[in-house]
Amino acid sequence: MNNLTDLSKCTLAEALIFQIAQTIEDGILAFHGFGSPLVQMALHFAKRTHAPNLILVAGATYGVNPTPDFLTPTSNDWAMDRGSECSLSIEELFDLAASGRMGRMFLSGLQIDRWGNMNVTQLGRDKLKLKLPGGGGGCNLSCDANRLTIWTAAHHIQASPKQKPRFRLVESCDFITNLGHRTVDNRLRQDLKLQGLGPDRLVTELGVFDFDESGHARLIKVYPDTDVDIIRSHTEFDFPVSDQLTVIELPDATMLKIMRNLDPMGVHRKEIRAQDKNRFFLLDSYDEW
Repeated sequence: MNNLTDLSKCTLAEALIFQIAQTIEDGILAFHGFGSPLVQMALHFAKRTHAPNLILVAGATYGVNPTPDFLTPTSNDWAMDRGSECSLSIEELFDLAASGRMGRMFLSGLQIDRWGNMNVTQLGRDKLKLKLPGGGGGCNLSCDANRLTIWTAAHHIQASPKQKPRFRLVESCDFITNLGHRTVDNRLRQDLKLQGLGPDRLVTELGVFDFDESGHARLIKVYPDTDVDIIRSHTEFDFPVSDQLTVIELPDATMLKIMRNLDPMGVHRKEIRAQDKNRFFLLDSYDEW
């Protein structure tokens, strides 16, 4: 259970939700897909704070502007559809994207490369090493949605004494499921005449990136307990650093109340690795707790 009363500090998960929420513009239509309680939280939080005119399409039910009482343990729960103004069919959702009316989509991957390409299909190139769940329409939506927010709570490399480190942010994806800014044969996204503009933010538990003019990930924010060297050590590709590099903004006490009322069971914490669940940040001094 969350500690709902201590508003002097926020968890890493709450800081991550806040960073994802800041990518959401008011007045757009946004779709969060399946599975991620962090993204669900970010959208419902944004709707209740800086983006009241957001058109929120729920990932499992396709309900429009639902107002659930709390976050359920699974996104595929009709309780998350409570209060919806209407519901879309999957065909209608894809038509909205194809017609240019989906303002933002949220995607992730077991591999994410420097251009914002994502892999949720397979590990191994010439030989299959691990079959992954697949894109579930993410390929189409990554091409059609106006903007993409990429997120992961697993930027930390997984180290093993007997194996090479496994990076989440990789030099290149074994398979491109969802398209970023360049194809595997180095064609630019804009040269493909796609409708969507591609990813503009990559939010992780170590830092926040935007994408520069060439479509390359660029570090723009660190956490209070991370720095450029730490982030480089957990990233397989090299990346530029913004001249305006800053420390992330943290939610204030009022914002924390909104988050914690949305998720009294702490469902969103299941997406955070065990090693990160004890990361806390003081709201007034930005010091690690």
